[in-house]
Amino acid sequence: MTFDDSAIDWLAGLLSDAAIAEIMPRFRRLGEGDVRQKTSAADLVTEADVNAERVITARLRERYPSAMIVGEEACSDNPALLGGLGDAELAFVIDPVDGTFNFASGVPLFGVMLGVVVKGDTVAGIIHDPVGKDWLIGAKGAGSHIRHAHGALEKVRVAAAVPISQMTGAVSWQYLPEPERSRLARNQTKALSQFAYRCAAHEYRLLASGHAHFVVYNKLMPWDHLAGVLIHQEAGGYAARIDGSAYLPSHVDGGILVAPDKDSWQELRRELWAE
Repeated sequence: MTFDDSAIDWLAGLLSDAAIAEIMPRFRRLGEGDVRQKTSAADLVTEADVNAERVITARLRERYPSAMIVGEEACSDNPALLGGLGDAELAFVIDPVDGTFNFASGVPLFGVMLGVVVKGDTVAGIIHDPVGKDWLIGAKGAGSHIRHAHGALEKVRVAAAVPISQMTGAVSWQYLPEPERSRLARNQTKALSQFAYRCAAHEYRLLASGHAHFVVYNKLMPWDHLAGVLIHQEAGGYAARIDGSAYLPSHVDGGILVAPDKDSWQELRRELWAE
């Protein structure tokens, strides 16, 4: 089966089903053996991540048996699974619990993210909020909207462009090397205010719905960014890697800067990296 926009409702329902069955029953109920470290004390995996990804993957394989499926936890065990994402006829990229640190800490800022890639092009993105029970959805060429729990659709739009002194943004500096790390941390003070949710799902929601202006990420794993960048672009925003090149599903490095428009992107690139 090939992918078309009519499948978005099914995919949104799938993310919700996984959250109801595997994520929310474990929220604030994790046992001692239900949380494990991956690369550090800030990089965690829980039984909710593993089981939600298993459910989503199994259902996708039933409906799309020939599709490539890239899940964060499966790739953590076998990084080779990422190979070929940029060339696949059809691929689904899953982050079963984005914001695992928050989830494991009992903080209700986490989400389920899914990106759809066709022949190297991201064509759809869905971010489900299991706590708010709604979805942020974008489809290439069709804009982005929030589908509320009560069924109403709300079109979203990025914030209007303003000077950096009036911007609210985030710099995810923990993955940056020195001296770039200290330079960006210092220059972020040129902005009006900052946020740091430790959850790309909610940070992209903030940006796409016009409540903040920019974000800088250095770590580019596809499950963290494909859905959010597509949704943000369909809401009128602009994103590119730090060197100005287009961000593609095959990229896992090079960093990304997300902004309201290209002019804002260029101002942020100049000011945040200023010596």
